[in-house]
Amino acid sequence: MARILPDFRHETEALAAGALRVVGVDEVGRGPLAGPVTAAAVRLDPARIPAGLADSKALTAARRAALFDEIMALAEVSVAHATVQDIDALNILRASHLAMERAVAGLGADHALIDGNQIPRGLPCRATAIVKGDARCLSIAAASIVAKVTRDRIMVDLAQQHPGYGWEANAGYPTAAHLKALQTLGVTPWHRRSFRPVHNILYQENSVRS
Repeated sequence: MARILPDFRHETEALAAGALRVVGVDEVGRGPLAGPVTAAAVRLDPARIPAGLADSKALTAARRAALFDEIMALAEVSVAHATVQDIDALNILRASHLAMERAVAGLGADHALIDGNQIPRGLPCRATAIVKGDARCLSIAAASIVAKVTRDRIMVDLAQQHPGYGWEANAGYPTAAHLKALQTLGVTPWHRRSFRPVHNILYQENSVRS
């Protein structure tokens, strides 16, 4: 069965309805135990769309990196984050929406195409939610690539500051090696304290002290 590739139909429909600045929006980083949630908003030029855009999860790391460079050169891009503090204060869903809202605000869009089934309540413009949008919509596919590459690079940098957790390979996700490192090395400032594995370790530490 052939893989369905994203197209420009949703953007064309929004433009036909009167929108002038249509952006695709996606985020990455809901599942990790550490690091920010990163969102990207991308406004593609219909005449200069990089070839091979697809859901970032369907691409190799090398292909994502190459497409990232093309997108940054050919499109308007805004990247934003929700911090670990945002995540712990709000919750992961609301924090991911906040990152999206910040990314969209950075481009001054008047219509946003959002990956998923929910529209962030604080968006500064009209929006359409598209389930599996990163596989169906070219602008969202581009946003998924930008968000993924950006966040992975952040986690590689953080791994150098906090070695032993394997963030350069697991991007903060709860792999067996990461969970073991949490037990042996403890919790860093970049860990999400509201996430159960991290919370449990902190609770254990507090119980031992008391």
